[in-house]
Amino acid sequence: MKNWKYGRYVFLLLAVGYYFCVSDSLFDDPYSTILESRKGELLSATIAADGQWRFPIIDSVPEKFAKAVTQFEDKRFYYHPGVDVLSMSRAFKDNVTAGHVVSGGSTITMQLVRLSRKGKSRTVWEKFIEIILATRIELHYSKDEILKLYSSHAPFGGNVVGIESACWRYFGRDPSTLSWSEAALLAVLPNAPSLIHPGRNRQLLLAKRNALLDKLRDNNSIDSLTSALAKEESIPEKPQPLPRYARHLLTRVMKEGKSQQKVISTIDYDLQLRAEQIIDDHHQILKGNQIFNAATIVLDVASGEVLAYVGNTNVTDRKSHGDEVDVIRSPRSTGSILKPFLYAAMIDEGKILPKTLLPDVPTMVSGFAPKNFSNDYDGAVAADKALIRSLNVPAVQLLMEYRYEKFHSLLQHVGMTTLLNDPDHYGLSLILGGAEGTLWDISGMYGSMARTLNHYFEHPGKNRYDRSDYFSPTYIQSSKVKVTLEENSWVSASSIYQVFQMLKEVYRPGEQTGWKYFSSSKKIAWKTGTSFGFRDGWAVGVTGDYVVGVWVGNADGEGRPGLTGTETAAPIMFDIFSQLPAKKWFQPPLPEMTEIEVCTKSGMRKGDHCDEVENVWVCNSSLESASCKYHRLVHLSMDSEYRVHTDCESVTRIKDASWFVLPPVEEYYYRSKNLSYHTLPPYRPDCQPPSLSSSMDLIYPKEHAKIFIPHELDGSLGKLVVEVAHRNPKAIIYWHLDDEYIGLTQHTHRSPLQASAGMHRLTLVDDVGDTLERTFEVSSSR
Repeated sequence: MKNWKYGRYVFLLLAVGYYFCVSDSLFDDPYSTILESRKGELLSATIAADGQWRFPIIDSVPEKFAKAVTQFEDKRFYYHPGVDVLSMSRAFKDNVTAGHVVSGGSTITMQLVRLSRKGKSRTVWEKFIEIILATRIELHYSKDEILKLYSSHAPFGGNVVGIESACWRYFGRDPSTLSWSEAALLAVLPNAPSLIHPGRNRQLLLAKRNALLDKLRDNNSIDSLTSALAKEESIPEKPQPLPRYARHLLTRVMKEGKSQQKVISTIDYDLQLRAEQIIDDHHQILKGNQIFNAATIVLDVASGEVLAYVGNTNVTDRKSHGDEVDVIRSPRSTGSILKPFLYAAMIDEGKILPKTLLPDVPTMVSGFAPKNFSNDYDGAVAADKALIRSLNVPAVQLLMEYRYEKFHSLLQHVGMTTLLNDPDHYGLSLILGGAEGTLWDISGMYGSMARTLNHYFEHPGKNRYDRSDYFSPTYIQSSKVKVTLEENSWVSASSIYQVFQMLKEVYRPGEQTGWKYFSSSKKIAWKTGTSFGFRDGWAVGVTGDYVVGVWVGNADGEGRPGLTGTETAAPIMFDIFSQLPAKKWFQPPLPEMTEIEVCTKSGMRKGDHCDEVENVWVCNSSLESASCKYHRLVHLSMDSEYRVHTDCESVTRIKDASWFVLPPVEEYYYRSKNLSYHTLPPYRPDCQPPSLSSSMDLIYPKEHAKIFIPHELDGSLGKLVVEVAHRNPKAIIYWHLDDEYIGLTQHTHRSPLQASAGMHRLTLVDDVGDTLERTFEVSSSR
């Protein structure tokens, strides 16, 4: 009785041990990280941490390989409980007869046990353990799961482990495309993986493959013709390199916690290859100017999914040029690429219309003096032309009005994640590249604007906006978050539309302006940017369906002459757009737009004295914008040569006229670029102006300016160059500094002044008596 009791305990312990002898995970091996396209094509892969090409466990075993490997290794695989008694008996008899081991008799399940236990000696005791574990595995896993585990961990020669990595290394193809010849070859390899080594035992490997093909023919798995044709196929000479497409995205995938996984991305395989080829083609040209790096990203507007991701160039020479840096995620100076967001915000608030004249004159704000790329000024320029030409001074003027604190907040709301400092850190330079942004964020921001405009028509009624339309790009497919409709968003659809209409007119690199009249041209809203010192060239283009973002430069930040967005990045962007289908352009959001009369010359709402008007669609918010301030009624003599007034001329001899008049400094630059501009006629000599007129203004310095004047090399104090604009090009200006007369100027009003440290008063008097006074402070290095 006692023995029976002890026996029961022993049996119970053995049963418990048997139950727990197999864990849920048989293998703790490291795996390769795999990146696939949206359709499952292999883009890139890393080698596992132990130096093996070991892909993650496959989802299913290819049918041809399953038939071949079970025929070769374990004909009764689907019928035995993990141990094939008949096979083991045959193996025992053969080994005894031969006097040494000639046959193992192990099932695929037993081989799986051996693979999971790694390096155990092949003794009788180990064989017994394999038998026990094999039966337990059969209870824990299905036959299909066992075959998947075996196929994923079997050795295939060298550092190739698993059927999927073997297919790519030896045939350069996905396992689903295996031929019968290839399936038979791979089926015999785990039994003798060293046979695959180049130049070693190739005839023996060929013989084993062909013998298996004969067996498959004999058991009617394949017919005679298939078997004969399969035998004609050659065996691989050597392992092939795996694809290396979207390699920077693969690195990103690993850094973002998806190592040792198979990641199915949103990448379009064909587009990715074409984008990489385009980047490489341009790289061959750019490196002639010592420009070595470039990156591009292509997004689907509707979903925000990444369709192509080229993080950098492939530098083929031995010298490294930072090509391992993923520029798509690297913060770089933004140049002018953020200007469309400011213009959209100003239009949205009704502060400008698409063609409103903006000042483009020398400007200095607390020591900050922005310059246009051309180092020239237009005096006044229409908003759309200022954006198209990417003029810096008008942009700074707009930001001063909008306030850089608000713009900083807006950029964060629409997706810019790199603004890590407070607004005062950037100040007005925020619009000119004073902040750093990533190609990832900025392309996503353009895509979010396009998405907001597209979705405007999906939600009729008062609430048309979903602020969740502003989100970062994604390289993994995801479902749309819940829609929460609101009356407005960060910027309105109408302001986005008007900015895109402006950007659609930007001239293409290397083409004349007539490109837009060809029916083959695609409608693309695009903007370029160039950072200070020619270090970064940007180009971002958007249509109703796609966003293409491009960055060009050197990863180490070295600037190069000619490294501009227009010359380097834009050609790449257009080459990529040429690979995309031409689809829809944006619909105008007419429910929040109104057609109004606008002054043709000023671009502002029609005023009382505008002589030329045109009808323009504008945002409803623009209905409260200011009317034209540049046209005014002037009183002229009958011959229109002079201005007069009722104190010196009778009413019947005064002719009224509408006159387009810019402020003096703006006029000074504007009239040199616009020959049709007419300055105001002077007052007739016998007609003194009724009040002091603003006929002249200082270009530099401005009122209450603080000016630093360095000393010259000989120790003397340098000179301050003062410049004045006057409406009358023939005027004479008399100069006085601190009430002391210092000279006169005519035609060009520019004078060097010797001014010591301290406060000064400059007095200017023209030949008709108009006076202008300005005070300024001078400091020096001594």
